Amino acid sequence: MAASLPPYALEVLPESSIQFSITQHPPSSGGDGDENNASKCVLTLRHTGATKECLAFKVKTTQPRRYLVRPNQGIVSPNSSETISILLVDKDRQVLWSTYERLGQSALDHSKDKFLVQSCVVSDEFAGQFRGDERGEGGQYRKELVEALTAMWNSVASGGTDVAVYNKKLHVKHVVDVFSGDAGNNEARAAAAGHGGNIPVSFSQPSQQNADQMSPEQLFDEVASLRRKYDELVAFSVNLTAERDILNNSLEQTRRDLNREIASRQALEKQGFKVGPVRGGGGAQDKCKRGGISMNTVIFVGILSFMAAIRATNNGSVGFLRSVPVLSGILGFNQLDEASRVDSALKDEL
Repeated sequence: MAASLPPYALEVLPESSIQFSITQHPPSSGGDGDENNASKCVLTLRHTGATKECLAFKVKTTQPRRYLVRPNQGIVSPNSSETISILLVDKDRQVLWSTYERLGQSALDHSKDKFLVQSCVVSDEFAGQFRGDERGEGGQYRKELVEALTAMWNSVASGGTDVAVYNKKLHVKHVVDVFSGDAGNNEARAAAAGHGGNIPVSFSQPSQQNADQMSPEQLFDEVASLRRKYDELVAFSVNLTAERDILNNSLEQTRRDLNREIASRQALEKQGFKVGPVRGGGGAQDKCKRGGISMNTVIFVGILSFMAAIRATNNGSVGFLRSVPVLSGILGFNQLDEASRVDSALKDEL
């Protein structure tokens, strides 16, 4: 890695991400002190020796209230290294643990927290201020030197100098430590092993033994299996919710389109244009609203009138129409009368 870095860059370890272990209870402060701190991460910044000049560094984070970085800036001499301690605030550790208990490890796998390590070359005169200076707690420099470093980085950030700056981004991972804390609660938190562990568990064949008769390994497997099934159920519920939202949006869009089309057709009808029925079964309602007569109604009335006329003719109940001059000719009553007279004359001759 060092060969691909520019001479003004510090080698950062780990290279791409830093991991914090999340426990249910606060980390132990006895014995080895920070070595037992499960919510601590260490960065190593190494000067590769590609240049004989000292390099300044600054560590930034997107969550400055969640992490304590010590030291967050300093000077690294050629072929030497600097150790950076990053502590997770206990309040945020509790929040992350609560999230894990509610949603599982998958809710912590997509953390947006990031760190940025910047480095640049500084002059020997500036670096000479830091040689032999005694540091305080956490490797911090005294106040005057911290202010000098802050002013230097502010000048670089504002473009006051043409110093090249190397930026190294690091992602943050939060992983639940299921083996820390009370022994009685380890089995209940062992479900995290289902996220990446290789435990051969079959949920379709649950153990028939009582919990008191099961070994710790069997309890571990059983709880891990339940956790995996729970995570699958949560994922399925999330997918169903997403599909429901998609269907609701589609239905709402369809309703808006239908209302828009009905409004446009009503506007055309007010202007005197003749339009067909609205797609979707709205034609009959529109006809009722307009008060018009459909073609089916006209045909039905015509057939009914024709049948009534035939029946009336057979019953001889249309004689009053003979007195109407126009209708008597149209309906053929004159021809019928003539035919009747001829028929009567023939009967008299016989």
